[in-house]
Amino acid sequence: MDKMDISMVKFDEKGLVPAIVQEENGQVLMLAYMNQEAYEKTLKTGTMTYYSRSRQELWIKGMTSGHFQFVRSLAVDCDADTLLAKVRQLGSACHTGNHSCFYRDIYAAGHKEADPQQVLKDVYAVIADRKANPKEGSYTNYLFDKGIDKILKKVGEEATEMVIAAKNTNSNEVVYEMSDFLYHMMVLMVEKNVSWAEITGELSRR
Repeated sequence: MDKMDISMVKFDEKGLVPAIVQEENGQVLMLAYMNQEAYEKTLKTGTMTYYSRSRQELWIKGMTSGHFQFVRSLAVDCDADTLLAKVRQLGSACHTGNHSCFYRDIYAAGHKEADPQQVLKDVYAVIADRKANPKEGSYTNYLFDKGIDKILKKVGEEATEMVIAAKNTNSNEVVYEMSDFLYHMMVLMVEKNVSWAEITGELSRR
């Protein structure tokens, strides 16, 4: 990654700059603060490093939880006083166990249809969170516990059921089976550490 000129960044009177942290798929994960030392350590190690205002020290995201963030790019806004960090997130970003710190809606302007891309991102995020933070009784965790062979068996079964459904005249049945297939495919994606960004990137190159 090309190094951004630190002189471009306007740190506040305490030597800090807020950093909005965004996953590769576009989901906003959290807001943290960096000082110049945290910025330089992030570039040197490739692992997101921040400055804790409460502890007044550097902290590497994931050092305690194992939910590391690997920097993909850093950008500065038009006023040069806020950073945007795009990262590859392992596990959950939020200390509550939620994938993103922004999991509580407080306002929504009317009803709108679900964004298909966002739905796929959200389901993927839940599956990834289940692997990082197992939940008793979860079918997703059952698949992860059984391992790759079980996951592959389910993907094959769902693909077959999708083909059979497509031969029938009931359109609802094929939608149901396609949904099952996509879910199990995403379990496989998480198991093999494949992101939607990689899939869509490959598709865009074809």
